Amino acid sequence: MRAGRLLNLLLILQDHRRVTAPVRARRLEVSERTVLRDLESLSGSGVPVFATRGPGGGFESLDTFERRVPNLPAGLTPGRGRLRRVRVRIAPSALQLAIVLGRPEGWRPRPTAEPDPDRPDWLEGSFRFDSYESAVTELLALGVEVEVLLPTELRETMAEVGRTIVRRHTAES
Repeated sequence: MRAGRLLNLLLILQDHRRVTAPVRARRLEVSERTVLRDLESLSGSGVPVFATRGPGGGFESLDTFERRVPNLPAGLTPGRGRLRRVRVRIAPSALQLAIVLGRPEGWRPRPTAEPDPDRPDWLEGSFRFDSYESAVTELLALGVEVEVLLPTELRETMAEVGRTIVRRHTAES
């Protein structure tokens, strides 16, 4: 996928490592010409890429280039791609709201799920998301009537967001 290759090249260039097109092409399993086109695209989008000729040559970015690619949430890597499904336990009223609003989308019940003894009427299943950020936003919109079960990284993020909300809404003594 082209976006993945561009991100890979950008990350390598940001480490200020010199990379030759043939080496990058073998690693990405594409042609050398594809790597050159990708480097040209990066250059056209504002990344200061330059070439050094001769032995030890290759492509690199200027030392002054500081734009950073934002870190991925814990547990997500460029190789794993986007977040696909999130397993949740949800109250029937929150599920009804999600279905009516169409957000989150792609509800799939989990028929083999054991009911939670504290909340026997809650359902277990999964929603489909395009990104980690949309998962956080759309699940927060359902309020306290949804619990993220998997992935654990998203569960931890939701817990941290909850703690932040509590801190902001707690009266100072």
